Amino acid sequence: MSAANDKRIENSNALELAGGSDEQTRPASRLTRWYRSPLFNVILVGLISFTQPGIWNALNNTGAGGQQEPYLVNGSNSLTFGIMVFGCTIFGIVANRIGVKKVLIIGTLGYAPYSASLYVNNRYGTEWFVLFGGATCGIAASALWASEGAIALGYGDVKDRGKFTGIWLGLRELGQLIGSSIQLSLNVSTSSRGKVGYTTYLVLIALQCLGLPLALLVSPPEKVIHSDGRRGRVVAKDTTIKAELSKTWKLIKRKQMFLLIPILVGFNFNGTYLGIYMTKYFSVRARTLGSLVSGIAATFANIFWGWFYDLKYFSRPTLAKICWLFFVITMLASFGWQVSNEKLYGDSNPRVTLDWENPGFGRGFASMVFLRFLNESHYMFVYWIVGAFFDDIETLTLAVSLVRTFESVGSSVSFGIGAAAVSPMINLIISFVMFGLTIPATSAVVFMVPERPVDLRKDVDGSSSGEESEVADGSGVFAKAAESSGPLKG
Repeated sequence: MSAANDKRIENSNALELAGGSDEQTRPASRLTRWYRSPLFNVILVGLISFTQPGIWNALNNTGAGGQQEPYLVNGSNSLTFGIMVFGCTIFGIVANRIGVKKVLIIGTLGYAPYSASLYVNNRYGTEWFVLFGGATCGIAASALWASEGAIALGYGDVKDRGKFTGIWLGLRELGQLIGSSIQLSLNVSTSSRGKVGYTTYLVLIALQCLGLPLALLVSPPEKVIHSDGRRGRVVAKDTTIKAELSKTWKLIKRKQMFLLIPILVGFNFNGTYLGIYMTKYFSVRARTLGSLVSGIAATFANIFWGWFYDLKYFSRPTLAKICWLFFVITMLASFGWQVSNEKLYGDSNPRVTLDWENPGFGRGFASMVFLRFLNESHYMFVYWIVGAFFDDIETLTLAVSLVRTFESVGSSVSFGIGAAAVSPMINLIISFVMFGLTIPATSAVVFMVPERPVDLRKDVDGSSSGEESEVADGSGVFAKAAESSGPLKG
């Protein structure tokens, strides 16, 4: 009898670690299993990203948010990312306190006011509203960026993280594809330089308002149901802010994180330059075409790398080395290509206007699209690296918030430089140097990539050194629970 009781206690403990409870293990319909599945939730997060930063990207990839001059919008974007420098870490801590879904909902509330401010500025010339919109966008983006990445990386198993990251970021690019298609259709006859028509913004604002209802559909972690019947682990929310700050500080001191800081700050530094490049040298319709084609290139990057990172042909350490070597070589080559273009166009007299009907358009256009492809590829690479190191959703939430924090540092500085009206060539050279500075530290990180990630739930509290996760592929405690009590009904 005692042995039977011990067995029941063992099974109960295993189910608790697996996120199981009496309420959680009640039978669920096929529709509920689909609705609560990691895949459906990642798709939801991707669609939210499509309506929020996806539309934001569609506007900014036309150059200066579609405006004629880049300086006000670059100043607003610098304010946005300046807020995010602190906001991403704060919301990462808050997410572990109140729940990642609630923070995700907050993240859908501030993008539409920013797009509305661009509309008002475009039509009526109001400037203060653009800065106000930049502030609301910074707060919302801090919450969204801290939560969406944690869901995309943390809800699924390790073996699916490349695919899920590709789905999340690929759907985000859908926002740019749809938004830029709308822009192109409304501005296709404008072959001169200038700003896009104000009616463009009305459609995009409407799309951004869809983010909130989509966020309400996302399942909290403990209600997620995996394909084998496992439930998501219950996330403890009784932690204190002081404890979360301590965990964050311990995480940032780990060499896997602090050696990523240079690439987080510097890898996307050229984004501001590309906006200035489009504004200075391309016609309005060429700018909207550039937004569309670069969105297609970024979507291809998400799909390709999402597939490539989940290949079983290479080990994860080998895959990391191959990809990083490819990125270093191609990024340095593309910078050299862009410097030659900038020299050509910057020295032209009269001032050049690149339009698809003009000779030489393909050279200037192709270099921009290739840089956009590489930027998105780096984006995928960084998130895959983080997912390769850490497994549990609490650590991933904090890690993603730190990724976003330092990324925001780089974006804030780069947009600040863009707002200072420095010459495009100087801006490009700074971007080139910034990427070069990331190479040594990132190379060191690449050589640390393990075959399997580590669960740091105990390690961040200082009570354990962390062990290789057995949760990732349905083994370990989940498998033991299944062996002793049968599959969880779900």
